[in-house]
Amino acid sequence: MPVPIPRQRAIPAAESGQAQAVSPRGGSAEESAKDTSPTGRTPDTAGITDTTDKVENNTAHTNLTLLLIEDDPAGSPIVPDMLDQAGKPIRVRTARNLTEAGRLLTDDVHCILLDLALPAPGHADSADELAVLRHVLELAPRHAVLALTASGDAERGAEAVRVGAQDYLFRDELDGRLLSRAIRYAVERKRSESAERRLAEGKLRAQENRRLERGLLPTPLLEGSSLRFAARYRPGRSRALLGGDFYDVVRTPDGTVHAMIGDVCGHGPDEAALGVELRIAWRALTLAGLCGDQLLGTLQQVLEHERADDEIFATLCTVDIAPDGRRAGLCLAGHPSPLLARPGRPARLLPYDNNGPALGLLPGARWPRMQVELGAEWSLMLYTDGLIEGHIGQGRERLGQDGMTEMIRRQLAEGLRGEQLLRAAVNEVRDLNGGELTDDVAVLLLDRVP
Repeated sequence: MPVPIPRQRAIPAAESGQAQAVSPRGGSAEESAKDTSPTGRTPDTAGITDTTDKVENNTAHTNLTLLLIEDDPAGSPIVPDMLDQAGKPIRVRTARNLTEAGRLLTDDVHCILLDLALPAPGHADSADELAVLRHVLELAPRHAVLALTASGDAERGAEAVRVGAQDYLFRDELDGRLLSRAIRYAVERKRSESAERRLAEGKLRAQENRRLERGLLPTPLLEGSSLRFAARYRPGRSRALLGGDFYDVVRTPDGTVHAMIGDVCGHGPDEAALGVELRIAWRALTLAGLCGDQLLGTLQQVLEHERADDEIFATLCTVDIAPDGRRAGLCLAGHPSPLLARPGRPARLLPYDNNGPALGLLPGARWPRMQVELGAEWSLMLYTDGLIEGHIGQGRERLGQDGMTEMIRRQLAEGLRGEQLLRAAVNEVRDLNGGELTDDVAVLLLDRVP
């Protein structure tokens, strides 16, 4: 079948604003902001916002452009002269079929006026009266569409709106005022629909992300242990549930309780994902019986394979508490040392003289395991540097480990324990900083009470 030869555009003068008005009703093109929809429906334009789509951005800065898709054998124009709300001429392009429309449908087109009598490609004998509309909606999903139908065929027009058109018009009732208003409302209605759709999609993605992040937060495995566990987690990223900090606690079949806390450098989603990978790898390796230097060496291999950049590293602190609860092994990989508190003694930092390098910095590194005496009753707090690197007031001074130790000593003396202690510590650090902390913060507390 030969491809139809495109005819000359029906009213080229309309694009330059030089055409004479041909409105059969002589209606003025000047519009009031109180106009209603041509079909009597009040357009829903509430909540319209700026978007990134080129089609929508162009409407605020350039003349509106209409693409008319209709097959008029006589070649007589059906579109009168039109002005937009600012008094600028609405430009018109004319296509006789959908093949021609595809070539004229550029980014500066804002609205499509479609004759529903046109046959859709490959649907010449179709019983679907709106096949051509469905085809155009697939061809131009971001454009506003006005359906053009015969006078009295309101049922078909209403069905077109249900399928996806922004409005419908009767062919023999067009005038400049009516069509100008219909185009503006159709464009705004499409913008509103697009904004609402993106808002709904954004909310859905946020909900899915929150469910995913909650699922990735650890559930301590302490069944059978007499130790009490508490934790606080505050990501530095706005509206996030996970950051680059990570922690976990598990009890192995021999009764040993293993605790870990770590920090991936950086604060973005990639660092958060890497932190989750390291935590899960640590749990799997611990349950498989690895500990100390062997476990950290394997974790470093995981980090080296999974990190997006060779500059990324992670600090880590691991503690394995003997089944009797009185002793612990401590390994530090560039991480701050835990805080130990016992009755009748001031809280103090555990030794960090044998602190090894952070994971990912030195190939073949070693991490010595130190033996620590805990005693019969104690509290052991593991934390990331987000807790100690906040500022104190308006100056450049930071809280530091010494400031944190004094703060915990005071809060313990006030009788705070468990969740209350951690909540008070994180809140006070935030208050001292003068606002939200920019770094991730993770703190976990293990208590042994005979």
